[in-house]
Amino acid sequence: MSYPQQPGGDQPMPPQDHPRATTSLVLGILGIVICGICAPFAWKFGKQAVTEIDASGGRMGGRGQAQAGYILGIIGTILLILTIIFFVVLGITGSLAAMDANA
Repeated sequence: MSYPQQPGGDQPMPPQDHPRATTSLVLGILGIVICGICAPFAWKFGKQAVTEIDASGGRMGGRGQAQAGYILGIIGTILLILTIIFFVVLGITGSLAAMDANA
């Protein structure tokens, strides 16, 4: 006589997400949408989380979130650098134009 299996009786627990996986994703989104200063932190936290998840041998989950935060962090950092370069060039050209107008 066989008895029905209890739910979850012999099944392994799913891996728990890495604590920085969600953090890197949120920082990556914020770095793209609202505040570019968050992007380098998303890049750093995402890279660390992906490395630690890969080294855990399947004991940690959340690799997709960490990878997305890592990629968004890279993109946001590039956009931040381009924005800074834009404003520096704008400031230089504006000051040169002001000097020409005064001359």
